[in-house]
Amino acid sequence: MENRTMMQYFEWYLPDNGLLWQRAAKQAAALKEAGVTMLWLPPAYKGSAGSGSVGYDVYDMYDLGEFDQKGSVRTKYGTKEEYLAAVAALQKQGIAVLCDVVLNHRMGADGTEEVAVEEEMANDRNRDIGAEQTILAWTKFDFPGRGGAYSAFRWNASHFSGTDWDERGRRGGIFRFAGKTWNRETDSENGNYDYLMGADLDTDHPDVVRETEAWGRWYLDTVRPDGLRLDAVKHIGFDFYRHWMEEMRAYKTKGKDGDFFIVGEYWSDDIEKLTHYLDAADHALALFDVPLHFKFCRAATSNGGFDMRTLFDGTLTGADPAHAVTFVDNHDTQPGQALQSFIPAWFKPIAYAVLLLRDAGTPCVFYGDYYGIAHDGVAPVPKLGALLRVRRDYAYGEEHLYFDDPSLVGFTREGDQEHADSGAAVLLSDSDGGEKRMYLGKAHAGDCMVDIMGHRMERVVIDEQGWGTFFTNGGAVSVWVRENAAGKMFTDGVC
Repeated sequence: MENRTMMQYFEWYLPDNGLLWQRAAKQAAALKEAGVTMLWLPPAYKGSAGSGSVGYDVYDMYDLGEFDQKGSVRTKYGTKEEYLAAVAALQKQGIAVLCDVVLNHRMGADGTEEVAVEEEMANDRNRDIGAEQTILAWTKFDFPGRGGAYSAFRWNASHFSGTDWDERGRRGGIFRFAGKTWNRETDSENGNYDYLMGADLDTDHPDVVRETEAWGRWYLDTVRPDGLRLDAVKHIGFDFYRHWMEEMRAYKTKGKDGDFFIVGEYWSDDIEKLTHYLDAADHALALFDVPLHFKFCRAATSNGGFDMRTLFDGTLTGADPAHAVTFVDNHDTQPGQALQSFIPAWFKPIAYAVLLLRDAGTPCVFYGDYYGIAHDGVAPVPKLGALLRVRRDYAYGEEHLYFDDPSLVGFTREGDQEHADSGAAVLLSDSDGGEKRMYLGKAHAGDCMVDIMGHRMERVVIDEQGWGTFFTNGGAVSVWVRENAAGKMFTDGVC
């Protein structure tokens, strides 16, 4: 079985040139060669900012770059035809396509309505401020540019539970619509974190349930994705998403067993919240391992004071690796974003070696790390292509962990018979360099191992019992593979 590797194929500051779908189609073969098996594409529907929208300010989920709405026909990434062509090109290369689904809110309404509301405290949405009042809320979504194509459904105030803007008073706030309650099975941050932004969907309303299911079936029929990335799942009732996922998976697979991969974004570094959500969702999806991202942050900014033995403690990779999608950074953590927590450049090769070469979890490579972020002058992560190649070809077999030192830790993969020259040893340090004796397997006796990261020039020869003494420099990671494997990577231009 081949290793599964995801890539997030966008970053926040991509240019508004409508070319991303075309780029994805043309890069499909190269991505396959790099070892990418799943590509997470950004939200494809029209946002309130039109062609300037990254996609999370959802306006019309039926407009995939087809209708003249919000100032443009195309989205930031291209037209509907280009989107569908990109999906087909990727799938032709054997790359599974994951589409971004944002069901929490709507923005950019076409009209306002008078709505009775209770204003809530921003940091405790269970406490009201003052008496009930009437505001002018942007809650009418008529989609005049689409003219009823694909769906005649129109959104109004009854379909939402709250908003953050009073047009009459020209002021912001957290306004819960009178007669509505925040969904109770959501994250407990701010007392209750049902409300996030825009006009917040009332997922208890039967019309909302029916419409989101109808849209989901239309989207699956139209785009034919291989899986989904669900945005902001901690802000929507857990029972709603459990039911919605069941419906979508059953519709996609026609009731038969099938692999329809779903990963959710639950932004919390509290492992108990993540495992609770997985339990509530009957483990019908994976979650991004946010706690591990923050472990990387702490390790990279502690001047060698972080205890590397604890790297996986309190992470989803440590608690439930089968349902963990690991990542170093993403569009929310990159510079300039609300959740900015960008991993320092020196630590990124270390983090990616841990993600890509261990057996636990499904790793997700960030577009901005692979291609760079021109907006902020961020260069691609050095040797990321080489690490991807090691994952594709050599990181197989039984794993042995050596997280037994506060700074110098490592692991090995024995390799298997299905992958020629497979097997690898990884040694890393957040402080001083050093050496560690690690077991690679008796099948490697006499093998000469080479550091493809280029930090160490010596060769390591595995003894008759399958052990070797491996080295790395301070603040670095060394990845040791068979000499034959290293030679092939060199001639292929990835090492």
